[in-house]
Amino acid sequence: MENLILPALVLAVYLGFIFPQLKRRRDYRALQSSLTEGDEVVMNSGVHGFITALDETIVYVEVAEGVELKYTRSSIASRLDAAEDHEDA
Repeated sequence: MENLILPALVLAVYLGFIFPQLKRRRDYRALQSSLTEGDEVVMNSGVHGFITALDETIVYVEVAEGVELKYTRSSIASRLDAAEDHEDA
């Protein structure tokens, strides 16, 4: 019985801490690679806008008509879907 305590603790730490972090990292990489022009995004700073152009590491986001901001690609927190906007209304 004592021989099972250490492996059980290691498994609990893996399932409780490491596995969820790996899943979040995988989901974030998927988000970064699936971005396209025209997507509505939210930046880490809370700024909402539409992607107007993409480079390998740079994203240009239009936050108002005629106002375009330049961000690093890693500063995108999430993408907003059109379905989410209709649910809020």
